[in-house]
Amino acid sequence: MKVARSVLYQQVASELRRAIYSGVLGPGAQLPTEAQLMEDHGVSRNTVRLALGELVNEGLVTRTPRRGTVVRDRRPLLIYPQRELEPQPSGELREAFAYAVAQEGRAPSQYIEVLTVSPVEEIASRLELADGELAVVRRRLRFVDGQPYNTNDSYYPRDLVADSEIARPGDIARGANRVLEELGHAQVRVVDDIWARMPNQEEAERLQLELGTPVMVYVRVGYDGADMPVRVAVSVLPADKHLIRYELDRR
Repeated sequence: MKVARSVLYQQVASELRRAIYSGVLGPGAQLPTEAQLMEDHGVSRNTVRLALGELVNEGLVTRTPRRGTVVRDRRPLLIYPQRELEPQPSGELREAFAYAVAQEGRAPSQYIEVLTVSPVEEIASRLELADGELAVVRRRLRFVDGQPYNTNDSYYPRDLVADSEIARPGDIARGANRVLEELGHAQVRVVDDIWARMPNQEEAERLQLELGTPVMVYVRVGYDGADMPVRVAVSVLPADKHLIRYELDRR
């Protein structure tokens, strides 16, 4: 019986995918050449290329001119959204992202740009800003071990933070969340929205994304004790570099 080409390339892709996830082919490992795969699976060159293209689109492998097809280093950053507002251990005064990355034994860094803007409607409505009200945004490109990992744009009502460190350039070692507390607007409730999509060109360039890599958009709105929204944080997370984990415990 003749097997459809679509089924054949999916079978080849499935076997290679299994080898990657099981660790048989680890990060940096070179996949067999197209000729080897053709011989091993008894398929055509076009079938092999379709299979490899599927793995590229999934972000599992990358093609390089000299080395051929290699397994990508897919060490995801584990994110616990529910821990962002938890008190850090005594003596620790670090920004939440830097603290979380350091807990995994990795090196965090970031590039920060601070602007006063008229936010787009989606942000303005989440911050419950009136027409014409401005926001301060801290735009951050975040790195882990020297590699761009995600972007985080945090918006605050300008009238709330204009005279604070939040509105000034540069890093805030203890974190903007702590500054909000000092201003009397500690976040006591948050609402998260998370969805997936393909990146736009700017995101792909800033994050140096491989072709076909999807991103997760993670929007968090933080409210103070008077239930006033004081921060909207928009993160763009490459799907192959992040694992979001929520823990729910009714005990």
